[in-house]
Amino acid sequence: MKKVLTWLVLAFVVFYVISAPESSADFVRTAGHALGDAASSLASFFESLA
Repeated sequence: MKKVLTWLVLAFVVFYVISAPESSADFVRTAGHALGDAASSLASFFESLA
């Protein structure tokens, strides 16, 4: 069941990227910025502990 669910999610992602490349690129860009902000916040936190 887990393998089938994984393939379904992968198929949905591929379909989404093909059908709406601009919005999927915006999503990836936004997620990248969010991860970068989170990493910067964690770095600041650990620097303040030292």
